[in-house]
Amino acid sequence: MRLTPATVERERDWVRDRTAVVGLINETRAALGEAFETEVGSVTEPDYRTEVERVFADGDVAVNAAALIALLRGLDVEDDYPGFVVDEFLGRELAATIASTRGRAYSLLAEATFHYADIHAHGTPEEAAGADDLDAALAAGFQTRLPGWAWTEGDSPFAVE
Repeated sequence: MRLTPATVERERDWVRDRTAVVGLINETRAALGEAFETEVGSVTEPDYRTEVERVFADGDVAVNAAALIALLRGLDVEDDYPGFVVDEFLGRELAATIASTRGRAYSLLAEATFHYADIHAHGTPEEAAGADDLDAALAAGFQTRLPGWAWTEGDSPFAVE
């Protein structure tokens, strides 16, 4: 794989246009909100697209996200199961990378959320094995970054002055 600015731009465009992920983001948020007994704001396609632009505006994050996206888009393993570990690893890392500009705590939260979103992501038989993990990673990473969680609005009550 060769990564260039053109490659990063191509992957950004692909992610920006993959608006089906918005449904998975909202499905994941609704399930997590129910599990944690809290209201979570939903995400719109424009919210998602704006956040994709923000992620890819940070060149250091963009190049790493683009590499992980390209790997997952092309990842297919005969009989799928032997590839289960690698697509899970790549998906978790992509979710963390997307959330990374908000800090390490958000990266860890995105990794944990990836597994939850992955349960709800379903690829089609025509897609490579990594496709559903890619969608789950995008959903987990972006849902972690985007507003809608009350506890992320405002300053932390644990900050010491």
